[in-house]
Amino acid sequence: MIDYNELYELLRKEKYSEALQPLPKDFIKSFREYVNLKRGTEMDNQPQITSKSFKSRRELENSITLFHEIMSKRRSKILRLAFVATKTGIMKRDYENMLEIEREMFENIVKEIEKEEEKISKMLKGDDENEQKSKLVIFTQDVEQFVVPTGEVLGPFKEKELANLDGEIANILVDEGRAIFVNDEG
Repeated sequence: MIDYNELYELLRKEKYSEALQPLPKDFIKSFREYVNLKRGTEMDNQPQITSKSFKSRRELENSITLFHEIMSKRRSKILRLAFVATKTGIMKRDYENMLEIEREMFENIVKEIEKEEEKISKMLKGDDENEQKSKLVIFTQDVEQFVVPTGEVLGPFKEKELANLDGEIANILVDEGRAIFVNDEG
């Protein structure tokens, strides 16, 4: 189980190093056990306020503050690593020093940054999603009502009817031979 002095030392190392510092694999669980133990001790001494119970309460409050500071410093470092990872990759030792929950957060952040960069790249190439959002089609046959993934009901459509549809839906209808693109912009 972790204690106040160890928390203080972990924060000091995290503060003064650019790299993520290694933490015990069970760091969060160990901290929870420490807090539960301190709260139990605090409850035992609740009826009578003594200097020992006051000191224990202060140590608990300070420990919680230290824990949050450690996690905050680590999140900041992980965000920086995510930005770097999308450009160059990540240093293996930093990834290994992440707790499991931090790895998940890191991977999700990297995926979101990559998605955003892909959108920007498409916009720069002129493939703006908003421009491609809807497409004009002419139906080549009658099509009954159908439900799209957003839950919206479309149709029915008659043969030779013109419709401005979501690009994905229009592509599906054209692929199935039920419609053709106006101006053949496929």
